[in-house]
Amino acid sequence: MRNWKLNFVFFLFLAIAAAIIVRLADLQIKNGSLYEAMASGQHLSVIVPSVKRGGIFLENTEICLAQNQTKTFLFISSKKILPSELNQIIEPLSIFLSLTKDDLLEKIQEVNLFKQEVAPEQAENLRNYLKQQNLTNVWLEDISARFYPYNDFASQLLGFVNTEGIGQYGLESYYNDDLSGSEKFTATEYGAEINKQGDDIFLTIDYNLQYFAEKLLKEAKEQWNIDSGQIVVEEPSSGRIFALANFPGFNNNRYGEEKNLNVFVNSVTQKFFEPGSVFKPIVMAAGLEEKIITPETKYIDEGFVNVGGKDIFNFGKRIWGEQTMIDVLEESINTGAVFVEQQLGSSVFWRYIKSFGFLEKTNIDLPSEAASANDGLKHGYPRDFATASFGQGIMITPLQLIRAYGALANNGQMMQPYIVEKIISDNGRITTTQPKIVKQVVSESTAANLTAMLISVVKNGAGRAVKIPGYYIAGKTGTAQVPIKNGGYSDTETIQSFIGYFPALNPKYLILIKLDNPKGVDSSGHSAAVIFHDLAKYIIDFKQIPPSPDLVEKNF
Repeated sequence: MRNWKLNFVFFLFLAIAAAIIVRLADLQIKNGSLYEAMASGQHLSVIVPSVKRGGIFLENTEICLAQNQTKTFLFISSKKILPSELNQIIEPLSIFLSLTKDDLLEKIQEVNLFKQEVAPEQAENLRNYLKQQNLTNVWLEDISARFYPYNDFASQLLGFVNTEGIGQYGLESYYNDDLSGSEKFTATEYGAEINKQGDDIFLTIDYNLQYFAEKLLKEAKEQWNIDSGQIVVEEPSSGRIFALANFPGFNNNRYGEEKNLNVFVNSVTQKFFEPGSVFKPIVMAAGLEEKIITPETKYIDEGFVNVGGKDIFNFGKRIWGEQTMIDVLEESINTGAVFVEQQLGSSVFWRYIKSFGFLEKTNIDLPSEAASANDGLKHGYPRDFATASFGQGIMITPLQLIRAYGALANNGQMMQPYIVEKIISDNGRITTTQPKIVKQVVSESTAANLTAMLISVVKNGAGRAVKIPGYYIAGKTGTAQVPIKNGGYSDTETIQSFIGYFPALNPKYLILIKLDNPKGVDSSGHSAAVIFHDLAKYIIDFKQIPPSPDLVEKNF
């Protein structure tokens, strides 16, 4: 009996041992790789390295306007460093950082973790100094940060990247997701690999045109002491923006030093203005399209018109007598624009204001674009529509004006403006922007008639300063009063502009020049028109645009 029990225990032990051996074989041989992976998964760390932000390039060039650069930053754990340690190092650190002791101390005490970029020439000396001090709560780090090689070039257009790595203003903001890349990780034995870097974006901007436009605005500051100014150059047949310049600009690398945050705002897309007489071709186009006028239609100017309220006068209260619609544009006669508006009627005129896109965004690929509903005009009195016919009492953006004139230059067909030509992802995929037709605003015949009238403005009228021998240029002057907060208009400030396109019979370039409050010059014919001439002449020479054959022998 006893032997039986011993044999049973022995065989039971053998069975259990055999089962264990089989199980171990299964673990180590058959499914060994699976369990090894599961085990290693317990100690894999997920390392999240910095995603390389994509660059901003000019199309068909190697010029990179925004790229990444390794910079050295000083960090101070403000809440952990002892007062005695801080007092010991505050003076040397202030010297390394080019700050006063008080300013540096105030900055450190304002945050939990102080972070300050160190100038390259100071980085090594500061690194050696900190080693000598042997502080645990003060250290240096080399970090990949955004760098703008051309400093203030196209500053509002580009925007900047803040200390958290997020794009602010301009293209850096609008395309932040594309430039930042996606945070997708692939687990490895030693950590994680990011499988997508930031996309590179390529602009429609022409470096030479942008540079020259900015140069002209800086010269306008010197000559007429403008408060600000904008220049836009567009290809009307596609909507490509070749230049979008603002003055004043700012250094994108040192954006934190700017005290006035308004300098970051892109006035071309985000600020309203009353356009003045550059708006007259819009009411003329409406009149031509509705067939209530022709270029030769005549009316009698008495120097003023009354449509309720105060009389409306011409510039300088001049009386012109009998005039055609061509004359109205050539000499920029206010009462002539009112004449056309009254023939149209307020409701029809309002419909064209809407059709030309002055109540909606252009949907350009830039952030926070503005558009006014102009509700005060929509529900206004007849006098409000009368003054709107010559650009007073209606609020628009410079880009809305560019888009509207682009339709006139492009056989009545409105195109959507855009800045980015293509986007190239890290896997080589290319996304190209295709020109987009918004709508047909007016007929080809209306656009052609209006172009002929605007050519006459340059040949015979207030736009004579724009004239370039051998080339047809269509354009219009505008000298607008500036509204003041308590109602009415300033007696001293003006906005002077010129907008036009060339070669007028086959337009390749559409240019808007806008000067805010130039001093010592009474009208745009002597300011904005002069700048337009210089920019147009530069483009003609640089792009080698041939003259019109029928004008080669003429002084026109």
